[in-house]
Amino acid sequence: MKTLLYLQASPRAERSHSRKVADAFVQAYLRANPDDKVVTVDLFKMALPAFDGVAVQAKYSILHGQKFSAEEAAAWQGIESVIAQFKAADKYLLAVPMWNFGIPYRLKHYIDIITQPGYTFSFSPSEGYKGLVTGKPVCVVYARGGDYSKGSPAEGFDQQTRYLEQALGFIGFAGIQSIAVEPTLAAPELFGEREVSALAKAQSLAATF
Repeated sequence: MKTLLYLQASPRAERSHSRKVADAFVQAYLRANPDDKVVTVDLFKMALPAFDGVAVQAKYSILHGQKFSAEEAAAWQGIESVIAQFKAADKYLLAVPMWNFGIPYRLKHYIDIITQPGYTFSFSPSEGYKGLVTGKPVCVVYARGGDYSKGSPAEGFDQQTRYLEQALGFIGFAGIQSIAVEPTLAAPELFGEREVSALAKAQSLAATF
């Protein structure tokens, strides 16, 4: 049995375009893999630990090979819990809306928590930085109000795809699958066709994911 971790980065629930397409992915995935488990995490409801001064200092203690203080150790327990859940999955699905050309702050918070030395990446003078989350598939469903596709006038404003692919690639993911749901703010007759296409792509990818 494999575990699919489904990260929802939109607070809009049933009104979310990214979650609608990602939900269709999950349904198709479970039809193809009925014995697998899907763990759904709503990042706007998850009690994410603060990545504040104490947690940052704990990270630097790791980087410099120093022992934790009691305060750092207590703060780091929450960080390790989130990382453990993330790394325990075999496959990953993310539903991500575009906010101000980038990603929602709760997803950025989550990425800041899981991107830690010795857990999801390593560094050595001979190899440089090396991702440790390898050999696992990931699919990202992106939703955006405008058209940011390659070759479009707005392509250069897309910090959503660019950042997330770089962040995931840094910790080891390769061959990232993506589905774009756009332009959600377009006339219904235009977006309706695009949404149908995105739903079909999600179902097709899920069948062999």
